[in-house]
Amino acid sequence: MRPFTYERASSASSAARAAAENPEAKFIAGGTNLLDLMKLQIERPAHLIDVNGLGLDEIQPTQAGGLRIGALVRNTALASHEVVRRDYALLSRALLAGASGQLRNKATTAGNLLQRTRCPYFYDPHQPCNKRQPGSGCSAIGGFTRQHAVVGISNACIATHPSDMAIAMRALDAVVETVKADGAVRAIPIGEFYRLPGETPHIETVLEPGELITSVVLPAPAGGSHIYRKVRDRASYAFALVSIGAVIQPDGSGRVAAGGVAHKPWRVEDGDKELKNGAKAAAAALMADARPTEQNRFKLELVERALAAVIAQARG
Repeated sequence: MRPFTYERASSASSAARAAAENPEAKFIAGGTNLLDLMKLQIERPAHLIDVNGLGLDEIQPTQAGGLRIGALVRNTALASHEVVRRDYALLSRALLAGASGQLRNKATTAGNLLQRTRCPYFYDPHQPCNKRQPGSGCSAIGGFTRQHAVVGISNACIATHPSDMAIAMRALDAVVETVKADGAVRAIPIGEFYRLPGETPHIETVLEPGELITSVVLPAPAGGSHIYRKVRDRASYAFALVSIGAVIQPDGSGRVAAGGVAHKPWRVEDGDKELKNGAKAAAAALMADARPTEQNRFKLELVERALAAVIAQARG
């Protein structure tokens, strides 16, 4: 790990301003992903801004009947919160499907949203990777691609987004709240928060330099059955080959987002519309623009099967 300087932020706006003024600075909270990347020198910040003392660790009701989740709420606290378990069970189940208990005790809501891909070529500094080193190439393309994306890919990157929580947030239509370096605040629908890789896969979100996530807002409860199904190579502590987060209403309508298939939580309007027509139709709509390799083509069928299981579970 390279040497770095350190400071504790006193306010969200001052943290954002400090980060914007120093391009080599990074925020740190739980550090469950960042510290690993620093040890591998994939992330090489010269300065860390500790945001743990900003008081962004509460879960509060909103005037619109929803829930505001502070950026520093730990994953364990969020998964076990009474209102989350009752009204947003999809989120609770997705969180419990991810990582280990020890990691969930440290990982934060904002950090979970911003965690980096687990593409093995990204983690190998001896391999070209456009996400790690822009313009260097993509070793995954033409390499071993069983775990990689099948939809929304580009000629520069086929990495997947690793978060389980973000899949649930996408299905629930969450909104990410931030503060910028100039003190301005903004609310970003999570459907607009993540970028597809294009030619700049190292730029993963629409956050501006220094912009700090302060909270995530869930809309009023949607009702229905909340189901998260994760298909992985082993029963625990593994990232998704495919995951499905869904809210299914009694009439068969609903919302569905898929994980393990794209550079971001994957949800398309036609996929939601086809839910009432069954898993085959909904999966076909969800994966309509897929460009799989021979090694990960199985994910298309896996999405359909996982979605069929979700729909069957919702029907009881």
